[in-house]
Amino acid sequence: MADQNAPWWERRWYVAALALLAALPLVWPDIPPLVDLPGHMGRFRVELELANSPTLQQWYTFRWALIGNLGIDLLIFPVGKLLGVELGTKLIIMAIPVMTAAGFLWVAREVHGRVPPTAVFAIPFAYGHPFIFGFVNSSLSMAFAFLAFGLWLRLARTGHLRLRAAIFVPLSMAIWVTHTYGWGTLGVMAFSAELVRQHDRGKNVVHAGFNAGIQCLSLAPPIILMLMWRNGGHVGGETGDWFNWGAKYIWLVTALRDRWYWFDFASLGLVIVLIFEAIVSKKIGFSRNLAASALFLLAVFILLPRIVFGSAYADMRLVPYMFAVAVIAIRLRDDASERFRRNLAWLGLAFVVVRIGGNTVSFWMYDRVYDRELVALDHIPKGARLLSFVGEGCRQPWAMSRIEHLPGIALVRNRAFSNEQWSMLGAQLLHTTYRPAKGYAHDASQMVTAVKCPYEVWRSLNQSLKGFPRDAFDYVWMIRPPAYDPRLTRGMIPIWRSGNSVVYRIVDHNPLPPEPETTP
Repeated sequence: MADQNAPWWERRWYVAALALLAALPLVWPDIPPLVDLPGHMGRFRVELELANSPTLQQWYTFRWALIGNLGIDLLIFPVGKLLGVELGTKLIIMAIPVMTAAGFLWVAREVHGRVPPTAVFAIPFAYGHPFIFGFVNSSLSMAFAFLAFGLWLRLARTGHLRLRAAIFVPLSMAIWVTHTYGWGTLGVMAFSAELVRQHDRGKNVVHAGFNAGIQCLSLAPPIILMLMWRNGGHVGGETGDWFNWGAKYIWLVTALRDRWYWFDFASLGLVIVLIFEAIVSKKIGFSRNLAASALFLLAVFILLPRIVFGSAYADMRLVPYMFAVAVIAIRLRDDASERFRRNLAWLGLAFVVVRIGGNTVSFWMYDRVYDRELVALDHIPKGARLLSFVGEGCRQPWAMSRIEHLPGIALVRNRAFSNEQWSMLGAQLLHTTYRPAKGYAHDASQMVTAVKCPYEVWRSLNQSLKGFPRDAFDYVWMIRPPAYDPRLTRGMIPIWRSGNSVVYRIVDHNPLPPEPETTP
Protein backbone atom coordinates (compact mmCIF):
# COMPACT_ATOMS: atom_id res chain seq x y z
CA MET A 1 0.00 0.00 0.00
CA ALA A 2 2.83 2.38 0.84
CA ASP A 3 4.27 1.87 -2.64
CA GLN A 4 0.92 2.78 -4.22
CA ASN A 5 0.81 6.05 -2.32
CA ALA A 6 4.40 6.96 -3.19
CA PRO A 7 5.15 9.34 -6.08
CA TRP A 8 5.73 7.54 -9.37
CA TRP A 9 9.53 7.89 -9.25
CA GLU A 10 9.67 5.92 -5.99
CA ARG A 11 7.48 3.01 -7.04
CA ARG A 12 8.92 -0.47 -7.53
CA TRP A 13 7.71 -0.82 -11.12
CA TYR A 14 9.52 2.37 -12.10
CA VAL A 15 12.77 1.34 -10.42
CA ALA A 16 12.57 -2.14 -11.98
CA ALA A 17 11.84 -0.67 -15.42
CA LEU A 18 14.87 1.62 -15.24
CA ALA A 19 17.12 -1.26 -14.23
CA LEU A 20 15.84 -3.36 -17.15
CA LEU A 21 16.21 -0.39 -19.51
CA ALA A 22 19.97 -0.61 -18.90
CA ALA A 23 20.05 -3.79 -21.02
CA LEU A 24 18.66 -2.05 -24.13
CA PRO A 25 21.96 -1.16 -25.88
CA LEU A 26 22.98 -4.84 -25.81
CA VAL A 27 19.76 -6.32 -27.19
CA TRP A 28 20.53 -5.93 -30.92
CA PRO A 29 24.27 -6.71 -31.33
CA ASP A 30 25.14 -10.39 -31.75
CA ILE A 31 28.50 -9.65 -30.14
CA PRO A 32 28.47 -6.88 -27.53
CA PRO A 33 30.80 -4.23 -29.03
CA LEU A 34 33.14 -3.92 -26.07
CA VAL A 35 36.81 -3.46 -26.98
CA ASP A 36 38.36 -6.50 -25.29
CA LEU A 37 35.34 -8.80 -25.31
CA PRO A 38 35.99 -10.67 -28.61
CA GLY A 39 39.37 -11.67 -27.20
CA HIS A 40 37.76 -12.95 -24.02
CA MET A 41 35.28 -14.91 -26.13
CA GLY A 42 38.16 -16.59 -27.91
CA ARG A 43 39.47 -17.71 -24.51
CA PHE A 44 36.01 -19.02 -23.62
CA ARG A 45 36.05 -21.20 -26.77
CA VAL A 46 39.40 -22.70 -25.76
CA GLU A 47 38.18 -23.20 -22.19
CA LEU A 48 35.13 -25.16 -23.37
CA GLU A 49 36.72 -27.28 -26.13
CA LEU A 50 40.45 -27.62 -25.53
CA ALA A 51 40.25 -31.03 -23.87
CA ASN A 52 38.58 -32.55 -26.95
CA SER A 53 40.21 -30.47 -29.71
CA PRO A 54 43.58 -31.59 -31.14
CA THR A 55 43.53 -28.46 -33.29
CA LEU A 56 43.38 -26.07 -30.34
CA GLN A 57 45.87 -28.18 -28.41
CA GLN A 58 48.49 -27.33 -31.06
CA TRP A 59 48.40 -23.70 -30.02
CA TYR A 60 47.05 -23.21 -26.51
CA THR A 61 47.01 -24.49 -22.97
CA PHE A 62 44.35 -23.64 -20.42
CA ARG A 63 45.04 -24.24 -16.74
CA TRP A 64 42.56 -23.42 -14.03
CA ALA A 65 44.00 -21.53 -11.08
CA LEU A 66 42.53 -19.71 -8.11
CA ILE A 67 42.94 -16.10 -9.19
CA GLY A 68 40.88 -12.99 -8.57
CA ASN A 69 39.69 -12.74 -12.16
CA LEU A 70 37.43 -15.72 -12.93
CA GLY A 71 33.95 -14.22 -13.16
CA ILE A 72 32.67 -14.96 -16.66
CA ASP A 73 35.20 -17.77 -17.15
CA LEU A 74 33.28 -19.69 -14.47
CA LEU A 75 29.81 -18.64 -15.62
CA ILE A 76 30.45 -19.45 -19.28
CA PHE A 77 31.30 -23.04 -18.47
CA PRO A 78 27.69 -24.09 -17.81
CA VAL A 79 26.03 -21.32 -19.83
CA GLY A 80 28.28 -21.80 -22.86
CA LYS A 81 27.77 -25.56 -22.80
CA LEU A 82 24.02 -24.99 -22.86
CA LEU A 83 23.66 -21.99 -25.19
CA GLY A 84 26.99 -21.71 -27.00
CA VAL A 85 29.78 -19.20 -26.52
CA GLU A 86 28.23 -16.28 -28.40
CA LEU A 87 24.69 -16.35 -27.02
CA GLY A 88 25.91 -17.33 -23.56
CA THR A 89 28.39 -14.46 -23.46
CA LYS A 90 25.80 -11.99 -24.73
CA LEU A 91 23.28 -12.91 -22.03
CA ILE A 92 25.87 -12.66 -19.26
CA ILE A 93 27.08 -9.28 -20.55
CA MET A 94 23.50 -8.02 -20.81
CA ALA A 95 23.00 -8.84 -17.14
CA ILE A 96 25.93 -6.70 -16.00
CA PRO A 97 24.44 -3.20 -16.55
CA VAL A 98 21.06 -4.39 -15.28
CA MET A 99 22.58 -5.66 -12.03
CA THR A 100 24.77 -2.56 -11.75
CA ALA A 101 21.80 -0.21 -12.12
CA ALA A 102 19.76 -2.32 -9.69
CA GLY A 103 22.63 -2.15 -7.22
CA PHE A 104 22.83 1.64 -7.50
CA LEU A 105 19.10 2.02 -6.87
CA TRP A 106 19.03 -0.49 -4.01
CA VAL A 107 21.86 1.31 -2.23
CA ALA A 108 20.03 4.61 -2.70
CA ARG A 109 16.86 3.16 -1.19
CA GLU A 110 18.65 1.68 1.81
CA VAL A 111 20.41 4.94 2.59
CA HIS A 112 17.57 7.37 1.94
CA GLY A 113 14.61 5.15 2.84
CA ARG A 114 13.28 5.72 -0.67
CA VAL A 115 14.71 6.18 -4.16
CA PRO A 116 15.24 9.93 -4.54
CA PRO A 117 14.58 11.34 -8.01
CA THR A 118 18.27 12.21 -8.34
CA ALA A 119 19.44 8.59 -7.97
CA VAL A 120 18.56 7.68 -11.56
CA PHE A 121 21.30 10.00 -12.82
CA ALA A 122 23.72 7.25 -11.74
CA ILE A 123 22.30 4.61 -14.11
CA PRO A 124 24.29 5.64 -17.25
CA PHE A 125 27.50 4.94 -15.33
CA ALA A 126 26.67 1.26 -15.76
CA TYR A 127 28.01 1.95 -19.28
CA GLY A 128 31.14 3.65 -18.04
CA HIS A 129 34.42 3.56 -19.92
CA PRO A 130 35.78 0.43 -18.13
CA PHE A 131 32.72 -1.58 -19.20
CA ILE A 132 32.92 -0.33 -22.78
CA PHE A 133 36.66 -1.10 -22.76
CA GLY A 134 35.65 -4.70 -22.14
CA PHE A 135 36.88 -5.18 -18.58
CA VAL A 136 34.00 -7.57 -18.16
CA ASN A 137 35.13 -9.58 -15.14
CA SER A 138 35.84 -6.45 -13.13
CA SER A 139 32.54 -4.91 -14.31
CA LEU A 140 30.67 -8.04 -13.25
CA SER A 141 32.36 -7.96 -9.87
CA MET A 142 31.37 -4.29 -9.44
CA ALA A 143 27.74 -5.17 -10.20
CA PHE A 144 27.92 -7.85 -7.52
CA ALA A 145 29.65 -5.39 -5.16
CA PHE A 146 26.83 -2.82 -5.34
CA LEU A 147 24.15 -5.47 -4.87
CA ALA A 148 26.12 -6.81 -1.92
CA PHE A 149 26.54 -3.29 -0.52
CA GLY A 150 22.76 -2.85 -0.65
CA LEU A 151 22.41 -6.07 1.34
CA TRP A 152 25.12 -4.93 3.78
CA LEU A 153 23.23 -1.70 4.46
CA ARG A 154 19.88 -3.46 4.77
CA LEU A 155 21.12 -6.00 7.32
CA ALA A 156 22.67 -3.19 9.35
CA ARG A 157 19.46 -1.17 9.19
CA THR A 158 17.41 -4.13 10.40
CA GLY A 159 19.92 -5.03 13.12
CA HIS A 160 20.94 -8.44 11.73
CA LEU A 161 24.69 -7.96 12.24
CA ARG A 162 25.49 -11.60 13.07
CA LEU A 163 23.58 -12.78 10.04
CA ARG A 164 25.45 -10.21 7.97
CA ALA A 165 28.79 -11.51 9.19
CA ALA A 166 27.83 -15.08 8.34
CA ILE A 167 26.56 -14.18 4.87
CA PHE A 168 29.47 -11.97 3.86
CA VAL A 169 32.23 -14.48 4.56
CA PRO A 170 31.33 -16.64 1.52
CA LEU A 171 29.88 -13.68 -0.40
CA SER A 172 33.10 -11.67 -0.19
CA MET A 173 35.06 -14.70 -1.41
CA ALA A 174 32.72 -15.15 -4.35
CA ILE A 175 33.09 -11.49 -5.34
CA TRP A 176 36.89 -11.72 -5.03
CA VAL A 177 36.94 -14.75 -7.30
CA THR A 178 34.83 -12.80 -9.81
CA HIS A 179 37.43 -10.01 -9.74
CA THR A 180 39.51 -8.41 -7.02
CA TYR A 181 38.25 -4.90 -7.89
CA GLY A 182 34.70 -5.65 -6.84
CA TRP A 183 35.85 -7.07 -3.53
CA GLY A 184 38.14 -4.11 -2.86
CA THR A 185 35.42 -1.60 -3.74
CA LEU A 186 32.90 -3.38 -1.54
CA GLY A 187 35.38 -3.27 1.34
CA VAL A 188 35.91 0.47 0.96
CA MET A 189 32.18 1.24 0.79
CA ALA A 190 31.28 -1.11 3.63
CA PHE A 191 33.98 0.29 5.94
CA SER A 192 33.05 3.91 5.24
CA ALA A 193 29.34 3.20 5.77
CA GLU A 194 30.04 1.34 9.00
CA LEU A 195 32.33 4.15 10.16
CA VAL A 196 29.49 6.65 9.78
CA ARG A 197 27.02 4.28 11.47
CA GLN A 198 29.32 3.79 14.44
CA HIS A 199 29.97 7.54 14.67
CA ASP A 200 26.22 8.21 14.61
CA ARG A 201 25.87 5.89 17.61
CA GLY A 202 28.07 8.23 19.64
CA LYS A 203 31.54 6.77 19.08
CA ASN A 204 34.44 9.12 18.46
CA VAL A 205 36.32 8.75 15.20
CA VAL A 206 38.98 6.40 16.62
CA HIS A 207 36.50 4.08 18.30
CA ALA A 208 34.17 4.25 15.30
CA GLY A 209 37.03 3.29 12.99
CA PHE A 210 38.05 0.39 15.25
CA ASN A 211 34.49 -0.93 15.50
CA ALA A 212 33.99 -0.53 11.76
CA GLY A 213 37.12 -2.59 11.19
CA ILE A 214 35.79 -5.33 13.47
CA GLN A 215 32.45 -5.35 11.62
CA CYS A 216 34.27 -5.62 8.29
CA LEU A 217 36.27 -8.70 9.30
CA SER A 218 33.66 -10.80 7.50
CA LEU A 219 35.01 -9.23 4.28
CA ALA A 220 38.61 -10.19 5.09
CA PRO A 221 38.79 -13.92 4.10
CA PRO A 222 39.72 -13.11 0.47
CA ILE A 223 43.03 -11.82 1.86
CA ILE A 224 43.88 -15.49 2.42
CA LEU A 225 42.98 -16.23 -1.20
CA MET A 226 45.14 -13.31 -2.29
CA LEU A 227 48.13 -14.69 -0.36
CA MET A 228 47.57 -18.14 -1.87
CA TRP A 229 47.42 -16.53 -5.31
CA ARG A 230 50.71 -14.72 -4.84
CA ASN A 231 52.56 -17.44 -2.96
CA GLY A 232 51.49 -19.95 -5.58
CA GLY A 233 53.39 -17.96 -8.17
CA HIS A 234 50.29 -16.88 -10.04
CA VAL A 235 50.82 -13.14 -9.68
CA GLY A 236 53.48 -11.43 -11.68
CA GLY A 237 54.09 -8.27 -13.58
CA GLU A 238 54.94 -4.82 -12.42
CA THR A 239 53.01 -2.50 -10.16
CA GLY A 240 53.77 1.11 -10.92
CA ASP A 241 53.06 4.43 -12.61
CA TRP A 242 51.98 6.07 -9.37
CA PHE A 243 50.34 9.49 -9.24
CA ASN A 244 50.15 9.90 -13.00
CA TRP A 245 48.02 13.04 -12.82
CA GLY A 246 47.70 13.38 -16.58
CA ALA A 247 46.26 9.88 -16.88
CA LYS A 248 43.99 10.39 -13.88
CA TYR A 249 42.57 13.56 -15.43
CA ILE A 250 41.86 11.62 -18.64
CA TRP A 251 40.10 8.86 -16.70
CA LEU A 252 37.88 11.44 -15.02
CA VAL A 253 36.77 13.18 -18.22
CA THR A 254 36.27 9.87 -20.08
CA ALA A 255 34.02 8.32 -17.42
CA LEU A 256 31.12 8.11 -19.94
CA ARG A 257 33.21 7.80 -23.11
CA ASP A 258 31.41 5.93 -25.88
CA ARG A 259 31.28 7.42 -29.40
CA TRP A 260 30.44 11.15 -29.60
CA TYR A 261 32.69 13.47 -27.64
CA TRP A 262 30.17 16.29 -27.28
CA PHE A 263 27.42 13.90 -26.16
CA ASP A 264 29.56 12.00 -23.66
CA PHE A 265 31.23 15.11 -22.27
CA ALA A 266 27.92 17.00 -21.95
CA SER A 267 26.37 14.02 -20.14
CA LEU A 268 29.21 13.95 -17.64
CA GLY A 269 29.02 17.74 -17.32
CA LEU A 270 25.34 17.53 -16.35
CA VAL A 271 26.16 15.03 -13.60
CA ILE A 272 29.00 17.22 -12.31
CA VAL A 273 26.62 20.20 -12.21
CA LEU A 274 24.17 18.10 -10.19
CA ILE A 275 26.89 17.11 -7.71
CA PHE A 276 28.07 20.71 -7.40
CA GLU A 277 24.48 21.86 -6.91
CA ALA A 278 24.14 19.39 -4.03
CA ILE A 279 27.18 21.02 -2.40
CA VAL A 280 25.86 24.59 -2.56
CA SER A 281 22.07 24.24 -2.78
CA LYS A 282 19.60 24.67 0.05
CA LYS A 283 17.16 22.23 -1.59
CA ILE A 284 19.42 19.19 -2.01
CA GLY A 285 22.37 17.84 -0.06
CA PHE A 286 24.24 14.60 0.65
CA SER A 287 23.76 11.54 2.78
CA ARG A 288 26.73 11.47 5.15
CA ASN A 289 26.88 7.72 4.71
CA LEU A 290 27.35 7.68 0.94
CA ALA A 291 29.25 10.97 0.85
CA ALA A 292 31.86 9.25 3.03
CA SER A 293 31.92 6.31 0.61
CA ALA A 294 32.42 8.65 -2.34
CA LEU A 295 35.30 10.43 -0.58
CA PHE A 296 36.91 7.12 0.36
CA LEU A 297 36.67 5.95 -3.24
CA LEU A 298 38.18 9.25 -4.40
CA ALA A 299 41.11 8.70 -2.04
CA VAL A 300 41.60 5.18 -3.39
CA PHE A 301 41.51 6.50 -6.95
CA ILE A 302 44.20 9.04 -6.12
CA LEU A 303 46.40 6.48 -4.39
CA LEU A 304 46.04 3.63 -6.88
CA PRO A 305 48.78 3.31 -9.49
CA ARG A 306 47.89 2.92 -13.13
CA ILE A 307 49.35 -0.60 -13.28
CA VAL A 308 48.78 -3.32 -10.66
CA PHE A 309 50.46 -6.74 -11.07
CA GLY A 310 51.02 -6.01 -14.75
CA SER A 311 47.36 -5.13 -15.33
CA ALA A 312 46.91 -1.61 -16.69
CA TYR A 313 44.09 0.88 -16.06
CA ALA A 314 43.77 -0.10 -12.39
CA ASP A 315 42.73 3.38 -11.26
CA MET A 316 40.56 4.05 -14.32
CA ARG A 317 38.22 1.16 -13.50
CA LEU A 318 37.03 2.93 -10.36
CA VAL A 319 36.00 6.26 -11.87
CA PRO A 320 32.41 5.68 -13.12
CA TYR A 321 31.45 4.01 -9.86
CA MET A 322 32.97 6.85 -7.89
CA PHE A 323 30.72 9.27 -9.77
CA ALA A 324 27.74 6.96 -9.31
CA VAL A 325 28.20 6.81 -5.53
CA ALA A 326 28.45 10.61 -5.39
CA VAL A 327 25.17 10.84 -7.33
CA ILE A 328 23.21 8.32 -5.27
CA ALA A 329 24.48 10.10 -2.14
CA ILE A 330 22.36 13.12 -3.10
CA ARG A 331 19.17 13.59 -1.11
CA LEU A 332 16.43 16.20 -1.20
CA ARG A 333 15.99 18.29 1.90
CA ASP A 334 12.69 18.08 3.75
CA ASP A 335 11.61 21.54 2.69
CA ALA A 336 12.05 20.84 -1.04
CA SER A 337 8.71 21.42 -2.76
CA GLU A 338 6.75 18.70 -4.52
CA ARG A 339 7.09 20.59 -7.79
CA PHE A 340 10.87 20.67 -7.41
CA ARG A 341 10.95 16.92 -6.72
CA ARG A 342 8.72 16.18 -9.70
CA ASN A 343 10.83 18.32 -12.05
CA LEU A 344 13.98 16.55 -10.88
CA ALA A 345 12.31 13.19 -11.47
CA TRP A 346 11.37 14.12 -15.04
CA LEU A 347 14.83 15.50 -15.70
CA GLY A 348 16.42 12.32 -14.36
CA LEU A 349 14.16 10.12 -16.48
CA ALA A 350 14.94 12.20 -19.59
CA PHE A 351 18.66 11.95 -18.87
CA VAL A 352 18.54 8.16 -18.57
CA VAL A 353 16.39 7.71 -21.69
CA VAL A 354 18.57 10.00 -23.82
CA ARG A 355 21.82 8.56 -22.52
CA ILE A 356 20.79 4.89 -22.85
CA GLY A 357 19.26 5.73 -26.22
CA GLY A 358 22.60 7.17 -27.34
CA ASN A 359 24.40 4.03 -26.19
CA THR A 360 21.85 1.94 -28.10
CA VAL A 361 22.44 3.79 -31.38
CA SER A 362 26.20 3.68 -30.85
CA PHE A 363 26.21 -0.07 -30.21
CA TRP A 364 24.01 -0.68 -33.26
CA MET A 365 26.52 1.21 -35.42
CA TYR A 366 29.43 -0.78 -34.01
CA ASP A 367 27.47 -3.99 -34.62
CA ARG A 368 27.20 -3.10 -38.30
CA VAL A 369 30.99 -2.74 -38.45
CA TYR A 370 31.42 -6.14 -36.79
CA ASP A 371 28.99 -7.75 -39.24
CA ARG A 372 30.82 -6.33 -42.26
CA GLU A 373 34.26 -7.40 -41.07
CA LEU A 374 33.27 -10.85 -39.86
CA VAL A 375 32.12 -11.89 -43.34
CA ALA A 376 35.83 -12.59 -43.82
CA LEU A 377 35.49 -15.68 -41.62
CA ASP A 378 33.35 -17.33 -44.31
CA HIS A 379 36.53 -17.49 -46.43
CA ILE A 380 38.85 -18.85 -43.75
CA PRO A 381 38.77 -22.63 -43.18
CA LYS A 382 38.22 -24.22 -39.80
CA GLY A 383 41.40 -24.73 -37.82
CA ALA A 384 43.39 -22.28 -39.98
CA ARG A 385 46.77 -20.98 -38.93
CA LEU A 386 45.63 -17.38 -39.12
CA LEU A 387 47.65 -14.22 -38.55
CA SER A 388 45.59 -11.05 -38.06
CA PHE A 389 46.56 -7.41 -38.39
CA VAL A 390 44.21 -4.67 -37.16
CA GLY A 391 44.84 -1.09 -38.26
CA GLU A 392 45.36 1.51 -35.55
CA GLY A 393 46.47 5.12 -35.39
CA CYS A 394 49.16 6.44 -33.10
CA ARG A 395 46.51 8.61 -31.43
CA GLN A 396 43.25 7.03 -30.36
CA PRO A 397 40.13 8.96 -31.40
CA TRP A 398 37.39 9.49 -28.84
CA ALA A 399 35.31 6.81 -30.59
CA MET A 400 37.55 3.78 -30.32
CA SER A 401 37.34 1.36 -33.25
CA ARG A 402 36.50 -1.61 -30.98
CA ILE A 403 38.00 -3.99 -33.54
CA GLU A 404 41.33 -4.42 -31.74
CA HIS A 405 40.42 -7.93 -30.59
CA LEU A 406 37.91 -8.81 -33.31
CA PRO A 407 40.23 -11.60 -34.55
CA GLY A 408 39.25 -13.45 -31.38
CA ILE A 409 35.99 -14.30 -33.15
CA ALA A 410 38.01 -16.36 -35.65
CA LEU A 411 38.95 -18.51 -32.68
CA VAL A 412 35.30 -18.62 -31.56
CA ARG A 413 33.71 -19.51 -34.90
CA ASN A 414 36.50 -21.15 -36.93
CA ARG A 415 38.70 -22.56 -34.17
CA ALA A 416 41.48 -20.73 -36.00
CA PHE A 417 44.69 -19.56 -34.36
CA SER A 418 44.36 -16.00 -33.08
CA ASN A 419 47.41 -13.89 -32.32
CA GLU A 420 45.49 -11.35 -30.20
CA GLN A 421 45.20 -13.39 -27.00
CA TRP A 422 46.82 -11.76 -23.98
CA SER A 423 49.99 -12.96 -22.32
CA MET A 424 50.08 -11.58 -18.76
CA LEU A 425 51.77 -13.63 -16.07
CA GLY A 426 49.34 -14.59 -13.34
CA ALA A 427 46.36 -12.78 -14.85
CA GLN A 428 45.37 -15.28 -17.55
CA LEU A 429 44.36 -18.94 -17.59
CA LEU A 430 45.04 -19.33 -21.31
CA HIS A 431 48.60 -19.44 -22.61
CA THR A 432 49.75 -19.47 -26.22
CA THR A 433 52.23 -22.28 -26.85
CA TYR A 434 52.60 -21.96 -30.63
CA ARG A 435 56.37 -21.43 -30.82
CA PRO A 436 56.62 -21.14 -34.64
CA ALA A 437 54.65 -17.86 -34.39
CA LYS A 438 57.61 -16.33 -32.52
CA GLY A 439 56.91 -12.65 -31.84
CA TYR A 440 53.52 -12.88 -33.54
CA ALA A 441 51.91 -15.26 -31.07
CA HIS A 442 49.89 -12.94 -28.83
CA ASP A 443 48.65 -9.41 -28.13
CA ALA A 444 49.69 -6.81 -29.26
CA SER A 445 51.15 -8.34 -32.43
CA GLN A 446 47.77 -7.86 -34.13
CA MET A 447 47.93 -4.07 -33.71
CA VAL A 448 49.61 -2.35 -36.66
CA THR A 449 50.06 1.27 -37.69
CA ALA A 450 51.21 3.19 -40.75
CA VAL A 451 54.45 4.22 -39.02
CA LYS A 452 56.14 3.13 -35.81
CA CYS A 453 54.46 5.03 -33.00
CA PRO A 454 56.45 6.54 -30.14
CA TYR A 455 55.57 5.16 -26.70
CA GLU A 456 53.83 2.11 -28.22
CA VAL A 457 54.97 -1.48 -28.71
CA TRP A 458 52.94 -1.78 -31.90
CA ARG A 459 54.78 -2.46 -35.14
CA SER A 460 54.08 -0.73 -38.41
CA LEU A 461 52.24 -2.90 -40.93
CA ASN A 462 55.26 -2.90 -43.23
CA GLN A 463 57.44 -4.16 -40.38
CA SER A 464 54.93 -6.89 -39.61
CA LEU A 465 54.51 -8.02 -43.22
CA LYS A 466 58.26 -8.21 -43.64
CA GLY A 467 59.02 -9.81 -40.28
CA PHE A 468 56.34 -12.40 -39.54
CA PRO A 469 57.35 -16.08 -39.92
CA ARG A 470 55.53 -17.15 -43.06
CA ASP A 471 56.05 -20.83 -42.52
CA ALA A 472 53.96 -20.57 -39.31
CA PHE A 473 50.78 -19.29 -41.00
CA ASP A 474 48.52 -20.06 -43.93
CA TYR A 475 46.26 -16.98 -43.92
CA VAL A 476 46.63 -13.28 -43.16
CA TRP A 477 43.54 -11.25 -42.19
CA MET A 478 43.94 -7.47 -42.38
CA ILE A 479 41.14 -5.50 -40.73
CA ARG A 480 41.02 -1.86 -41.83
CA PRO A 481 44.78 -1.78 -42.35
CA PRO A 482 46.80 1.40 -42.90
CA ALA A 483 48.65 1.94 -46.16
CA TYR A 484 51.37 -0.62 -46.80
CA ASP A 485 53.85 -1.62 -49.50
CA PRO A 486 51.97 -4.13 -51.72
CA ARG A 487 55.27 -5.79 -52.69
CA LEU A 488 55.38 -7.18 -49.15
CA THR A 489 52.36 -9.36 -49.99
CA ARG A 490 54.31 -11.26 -52.65
CA GLY A 491 53.53 -14.93 -52.24
CA MET A 492 50.04 -14.17 -50.91
CA ILE A 493 46.77 -14.31 -52.87
CA PRO A 494 43.75 -12.15 -51.84
CA ILE A 495 40.66 -14.35 -51.41
CA TRP A 496 38.26 -11.75 -49.93
CA ARG A 497 38.04 -7.98 -49.80
CA SER A 498 35.66 -5.45 -48.27
CA GLY A 499 36.78 -1.84 -48.39
CA ASN A 500 40.44 -1.99 -47.47
CA SER A 501 40.01 -5.09 -45.32
CA VAL A 502 41.38 -8.23 -46.95
CA VAL A 503 42.12 -11.90 -46.37
CA TYR A 504 45.24 -13.33 -48.01
CA ARG A 505 46.09 -16.98 -48.47
CA ILE A 506 49.81 -17.61 -48.24
CA VAL A 507 50.93 -19.73 -51.21
CA ASP A 508 54.68 -19.18 -50.89
CA HIS A 509 55.91 -19.59 -47.33
CA ASN A 510 59.53 -18.72 -48.06
CA PRO A 511 59.78 -15.67 -50.35
CA LEU A 512 62.37 -12.99 -49.83
CA PRO A 513 60.29 -9.82 -49.71
CA PRO A 514 61.90 -6.61 -50.97
CA GLU A 515 62.72 -3.67 -48.75
CA PRO A 516 59.64 -1.44 -48.42
CA GLU A 517 59.71 2.02 -49.86
CA THR A 518 57.55 3.48 -47.12
CA THR A 519 58.87 4.52 -43.74
CA PRO A 520 58.56 1.65 -41.21
